[in-house]
Formats: sequence, structure tokens, C-alpha cells
Amino acid sequence: MASTVSAYTDKIKEMSMLSLLCSCFYTQPHPNSLYQYGDLEVKSLNKRASGQSFEVILKDDQSPDKPQPQPLLSPPKREMSLEELQKRLEAAEERRKSQEALVLKQLAEKREHEQDVLYKAREENNNFSKQTEEKLNHKMELNKENREAHLNALKQRLREKEVHAAEVRRNKELQADLSG
Repeated sequence: MASTVSAYTDKIKEMSMLSLLCSCFYTQPHPNSLYQYGDLEVKSLNKRASGQSFEVILKDDQSPDKPQPQPLLSPPKREMSLEELQKRLEAAEERRKSQEALVLKQLAEKREHEQDVLYKAREENNNFSKQTEEKLNHKMELNKENREAHLNALKQRLREKEVHAAEVRRNKELQADLSG
């Protein structure tokens, strides 16, 4: 059973996805409704409400009409000369060097970019610090001016009260002199 399932999954992988997709787009069944892929048969069944349906039939591996698969032959190995090996080694070394140079170049560009970003961040931080310090100094000056103006207003009121008190005292003295 396990070999049948594995054979089934292998054959499904080999099946043409194009034929399956085409059957989804065309509602009329294809006139040739029987497909064969080695020991796998696919029959198109009547269309269901949910879409096209297929019947997959696995043939027995021991059937006499089935041709035996040919073993895959590896390409004949040829012997390489020392010069060919040396050329290949040199070409591999050149590829390695060019790849290394490319990586070093990318690292240098990345480092340069990071330094630029760092420089810009420092500049922005310095500008922000200067602006913040200027705003703070300006607020402190305004507060100082406001305090001085408030103190001057208080002094002016005190002077006015002293003048008024002096007038009241004079008036009392005049009244005391007149009545008395």
C-alpha cells in the first residue's frame, strides 16, 4: 500500500499541470478524455457542481505490456589534463577574487553610507540642541523682563500709596489744626 501511495504521489508530480489548469478554464470536456502517463491513467469524469473531476488509475508495476525503464546513464568521464585543471583552478580563483572584491566594495559603500547617516544625525542633534538653547535663553530673558516689569509696577504702586498716605496725614493734621 505504501509503495502504491508513493508511486501515486510521484506520478501526480509528473502530471502536466497545464492539462489540469486548462480543464478548469474550459467547461466542455476535452474530446480526448483519457490520459496516460506511464503506469498512471487519468480519466475525465462528468462535470460536478463543484468543478471538473478526474479518476486516477494506477497500473500494476508487473504488467507485461509495460516497458522496463532504462537506467540513466551518466556521461562518460573524461580525464582532464593537468593544464585543464590548472586553468579551472585559475578561473575559480579569479571568480573568488572578483566576488571578494565585490563584497569588499559593497561593505565599503555601506560603511560610507553609515558614516554619512551618522554625520547627518550629529548635525541634526547639534542644530536641535542650539535651537533648544536659544529658545530657553529667549524664554529666560522674557521671564526676567516680565519680573522686572512686575517689580517696577509694584514699586510704582507703593510710591502711589506712600504719596496717598502722606496726603491723608497732611489732611488729618490740617483738620486737627483747624478744629483745634
